[in-house]
Amino acid sequence: MERGDVLESGEPGPGEVRLRIRRVGYCGSDLATFRGANPLVAYPRIPGHEIAAEIEAIGDGVPARWRRGAAVTVNPYSSCGTCASCRRGRPNACRNNQTLGVQRDGALRPTLIVPHDKLLEAPGLSELRLAMVEPLSVGGHATRRTAVATGDIVLILGCGAVGLGAVLGAARRGAHVVAVDVDPGKLAHAQALGAADALVATDDDTVRAHARSLNGGEGPDVVIEAVGRPETYRLALDCVAFTGRVGCIGYCKDDVPLTTKLIVQKELDVLGCRNAEPADLAAVADALADPALPVERLVSATVGFDAAGDALAAWAKAPGEFCKIHVDFAR
Repeated sequence: MERGDVLESGEPGPGEVRLRIRRVGYCGSDLATFRGANPLVAYPRIPGHEIAAEIEAIGDGVPARWRRGAAVTVNPYSSCGTCASCRRGRPNACRNNQTLGVQRDGALRPTLIVPHDKLLEAPGLSELRLAMVEPLSVGGHATRRTAVATGDIVLILGCGAVGLGAVLGAARRGAHVVAVDVDPGKLAHAQALGAADALVATDDDTVRAHARSLNGGEGPDVVIEAVGRPETYRLALDCVAFTGRVGCIGYCKDDVPLTTKLIVQKELDVLGCRNAEPADLAAVADALADPALPVERLVSATVGFDAAGDALAAWAKAPGEFCKIHVDFAR
């Protein structure tokens, strides 16, 4: 078995465990796959990489710390171990990565066999919170990549699940977080996760004006783009302070014309942020251990397995009405 491979059923081999899937969250990539608009997917494809599961069987050679019945989530990314990214210790950006539910079949099925080194145990977390670890870790990775620190002013463009992960990560790093979105409901989620300020983006000029009012008129130290539109990428460069950092998470369908002189003139660090590393998942799991963090509010709907397809159809029909959808296998 190649590194990072998964199987649906059967007995786990050496170094592997079989999981009983308990809950799966839908990601924006799952919605794009459902719509036939995910260029990374070949069909047919089983979705699902936001996972809450229980260890059901253990193969030979698995460390003793892993035991049957343990509640776990899964690092859904694979890594080849030989490409430039892997050699540099950044397997999240592996050139040959295959994410569960995208390039390979995901977890929306009763059981899954995975290598034990893809597991993360978080004792005490509910199944809902376990399934929220991965989506929030992507934005959390962006805050680590952009070196967000105590006292930084961080402007986050877009408060979908990934942007909310950036809000949570930046707030826990001691930053003053300004969340920006067109949807007041998403901004309320951002404030619940630690955003100090929330701005309804009625137009780009409103966002620029607010950014100029920050940091004594210098602008935010860090801007994280979590939308994936040409307009918000240009906005990020406009808003960030001189010598600031821009974290790029959002995927744009089209090429983005940029005023590149701003990158040079401001001497900006413009950083791509892809997927998450084990440390990012662990940091989110630690944050979600706080029962006062109202992460449950991010789950707009929970359905049983029989309604999993209908839930995707409902999301596709009215995307603005949902933040996260979970499939609970016990329903």
